[in-house]
Amino acid sequence: MKLYRFLSAPDDNTFCHKVTAALNKGWHLFGSPTYAYDKKTKTMRCGQAVVKDVDGQEYGPDTKLSDW
Repeated sequence: MKLYRFLSAPDDNTFCHKVTAALNKGWHLFGSPTYAYDKKTKTMRCGQAVVKDVDGQEYGPDTKLSDW
């Protein structure tokens, strides 16, 4: 199965740690990172899509992406 996640966090080390943790679990960057202003919190936020191939497993709506 091919998995997709979109990671987001405030523009601080939280974002970098979240992406680094995903990369160390075998996820791969997909596309360019994003950067946007959050009007509600009045802060900048970062985002990055990541993908992962998992052999021998089938995807279902109950698949918990963060477990992979």
